[in-house]
Amino acid sequence: MRTSASLRVRHRRLAEAGVLLCLVPMAAASAQQPAVTAAPSARVVVVGDSLSTGHGTSPAQAWPALLRADPVFAGVQVVNAAENGSGYVRPGDSDGTFGTQVNQFVTAGTGVVVFFGSENDLGYATGDVGDAASAAITHAEALAPAAKIIVVGPPSYSGDPDPGLLDIRGQLKSAAQGAGAEFVDPIAEGWISDDVEELIGPDGDHPTVAGQHYLLEHIAALIEQASPEPPAAPGRPAE
Repeated sequence: MRTSASLRVRHRRLAEAGVLLCLVPMAAASAQQPAVTAAPSARVVVVGDSLSTGHGTSPAQAWPALLRADPVFAGVQVVNAAENGSGYVRPGDSDGTFGTQVNQFVTAGTGVVVFFGSENDLGYATGDVGDAASAAITHAEALAPAAKIIVVGPPSYSGDPDPGLLDIRGQLKSAAQGAGAEFVDPIAEGWISDDVEELIGPDGDHPTVAGQHYLLEHIAALIEQASPEPPAAPGRPAE
């Protein structure tokens, strides 16, 4: 796991660049004008399941809450739309799906939408999962045309993933690529699988506090990569 110092460097850069997620056109202001000193916050919406709600620990320990609570993210609004039990097709504990989370929480001012999961779609027809994923992703793009869309597939804690989980992974990858969104594959990248005992709780499914910090580190890096670098001040060369 990377050090907390390196994570804070990434966080600081995101806080500096976050305003540009929604205000990229403002970067083209005339060189004769003074540098912008204040602007509205960036908005990140998390669409997901119980891996993002803090189930098994607490809502305050969920990685989106950790992102929101960190003072270096003071300029970034993090909206956690995740719902226990939900998937692209499967309704969650409050009968919501990833699609309804998008409809309720993604706005025109959203700069980044992170989809994460879901193994909860196991048992549903893979074609239905793909169709629902395509609909949710394209709807997010329609609601927030300037947003960066990041689709993170479900992780596996085993070197021999469930074939159904691999089918879901394939459907989500196709849906993301078809919509021009970024797809991230935790199975291929080995998220969590090298340290399951520390990162996953006794239920064998949900992250521990350490696991939530692990997810924070990985997903914060993805969000940062979606953030443009802040422009150089007038009269100064870019570094």
